[in-house]
Amino acid sequence: MCEKSKRVNRWLGSVFGDQTVPDFEVNTRTMDLLDQLVQLSEARCEEVKLLTDDHKQKASEYQSDGAHLQDLLLQGVGLQPGSMCKSTSDLLSVLEGTAEALRVKDTSMGSFVPAVNKLTSDLAEAEKTDRRLGRELSAVRKKMASTMILRKKLDGDLKKTTQAQQVEAATAEERLLNMDFMKSKSRDLTYRNKIAQDKLASIQMEESLTHQSIVQLSERITALKQEIVPLMKKLEPYSDLSPSPALAQVKIEEAKRELVCFTAYFQYKKKLYTLILIDIV
Repeated sequence: MCEKSKRVNRWLGSVFGDQTVPDFEVNTRTMDLLDQLVQLSEARCEEVKLLTDDHKQKASEYQSDGAHLQDLLLQGVGLQPGSMCKSTSDLLSVLEGTAEALRVKDTSMGSFVPAVNKLTSDLAEAEKTDRRLGRELSAVRKKMASTMILRKKLDGDLKKTTQAQQVEAATAEERLLNMDFMKSKSRDLTYRNKIAQDKLASIQMEESLTHQSIVQLSERITALKQEIVPLMKKLEPYSDLSPSPALAQVKIEEAKRELVCFTAYFQYKKKLYTLILIDIV
């Protein structure tokens, strides 16, 4: 731990120089982090030193090669630095720039031709890739247009569905309200029916006074009337005969009495049934 602390303090002193090192909490975690920074910094400094040494060595080699080439030009063709005209110097500069752009090792035709051929091949491949990407872009645009149309249609369908759901929700709510009203009405009618049944039980109404009994009696009277029709037809031939006045008068009186009794009985039941219905309602 002491060795690590010393190493960290030396590194902090070298980093801040004449400035005061800021205060920080000294614990195991901070010392481990600072020690890692020290190791990374030392490794980076070592890499920078090696890179600097390599550049210095290459610069020395380039200077040596330049001096050697100047000697060759001076001894071989008699050219001295600064003796070339400006156009020749410009052409050499262009040639040098072209060689650097093409990344060739020298300016000979054997280096330029393969580099130019490679660039031509790369250009053809790039144009081919550009055409392929153009076709893919066109297909993507068509798909996007179809997608936008489909999306617009789906938005319309969604809007219609939402409106339909709102209408259905309103209808369902109305039906629920109606159902609640009908349930309440049904409970009320059930209660009133029970009260009416209790009233009927308390007054001990005869079975013959119920609506069903009266309806059955009416149906029986209608059936009897239909049965009387053929009998009346049978009596039509005897209608011209002169009946016995005394007997006819007796029959007429009997029929009148029966009609009065039946009418009175029917009116009584009708009034009683009406009063019962009024009490129930």
